[in-house]
Amino acid sequence: MKISPVPLALLLLPLASVAFKLPFKLPPGIENLKIRFESIELPQFIRNIADPISTSPLFSLHKSLIEIPSISGSEREVGEWLANYLISKNFTVETQSVSDDGGRFNVFAYLGKNRTTNTLVTSHIDTVPPYIPYEYRGSSGSIHGRGSNDAKSSVASQITAVQELISEKIISEGDVSLLFVVGEETIGDGMKAANSLGPVWKSVIFGEPTENKLAVGHKGIVMFDVIAEGKASHSGYPQLGVNANSNLIRALYNLQNLGLPSSDLLGESTMNIGRIEGGVAANVISPYATASVLVRVAGDLGETVALIKKSVEDLPVELKFLSVSYGPQHLDYEVEGFQTTVCSYGTDIPNLHGEHKRYLYGPGSIITAHGDNEYILKSDLVEAVAGYKKLIKESLWPTKRVPSIIEEIVVIEEIVTPVSSSATVVDSDKETEEAKPEGVEPQTFAESGEL
Repeated sequence: MKISPVPLALLLLPLASVAFKLPFKLPPGIENLKIRFESIELPQFIRNIADPISTSPLFSLHKSLIEIPSISGSEREVGEWLANYLISKNFTVETQSVSDDGGRFNVFAYLGKNRTTNTLVTSHIDTVPPYIPYEYRGSSGSIHGRGSNDAKSSVASQITAVQELISEKIISEGDVSLLFVVGEETIGDGMKAANSLGPVWKSVIFGEPTENKLAVGHKGIVMFDVIAEGKASHSGYPQLGVNANSNLIRALYNLQNLGLPSSDLLGESTMNIGRIEGGVAANVISPYATASVLVRVAGDLGETVALIKKSVEDLPVELKFLSVSYGPQHLDYEVEGFQTTVCSYGTDIPNLHGEHKRYLYGPGSIITAHGDNEYILKSDLVEAVAGYKKLIKESLWPTKRVPSIIEEIVVIEEIVTPVSSSATVVDSDKETEEAKPEGVEPQTFAESGEL
């Protein structure tokens, strides 16, 4: 059936005025049509075209999360909203207090009464400052706002993926749980607190912006302050003082010229001198100076720290290492159907203890995260739902791989004893049992430990 574009446009215009704020006033006739439209049940595909956000469970969930500011330290409101949302979707929900006053908490959800599941799907609900309001740009299919990318896109995609797998009767109680934590953007206190939840998982799927690729690993992190103490004096008589700024500059020069350990997998370690403070005035010899430094560690953590210390050991400065530090993180990534990537940023992965498999995946690019123009494409959100579903299924039922020795024996037997055209049909299980080489048991991927 061919629809004339003019009547269709007249039909969609009132709907568009409901979904969006049009930059012009509708003519009286169209305005009356808008009023009448509100009582008319239009086909769903027309509503989806006119209002693609509120008509989509995925996009509307994503929007609701972004519209609630949740800068690290102020996550209570988004946590309460998310907990109520998951309860409304028939999840059992627990909140785990992270702050002493109970104002900050993690959200832990699962089906039924079994809180110990095979797989955990997790991301964080806090964002960096400042808050940026939600904005949908239909012309480009992009969604802007703080957290639209990092990491409320992962949260919305993960929840939607789990809901779809439940409705498709692929997963049930005991298979998958959800954990959404606070404080990832600062000191990781939310995920650190999650270690006391109790359950032990076989696989954990972490959500961060990876451009919908599986991360093979991400760099570690070392943070420290360089502190130089001097003695103030008149700048006309520098010999009477000790210039802390000068000592700090020499220390930073040595640090920047370090040859830090690298990795064939993760590349080069990088160092950033992020903040420098010092001095009183131009005509005063500086009595005090500090610098804050962050190293993205690609090689051995211990070797990296030792080199940092050695580079300034002959200078009158002090190094103060902060508690946030860990080495490179090597992850599980050999899953068919995914491209891979290496991440230079830090995540909550090292903060969650255990011997579980660790997957890192999510929509959006880290390049736009934390910036003034943070955004995500609608298409990336849709792709992420499919990706999370695939990862969840892989975590529950790993792809079976037959060891090469078994394959070789089967090939040899087929060559030596070909089946004649007059052979009778036998029970397949019995035939397999008889053909199995003595002393060799077939293994699944999980049993063999092979990737």
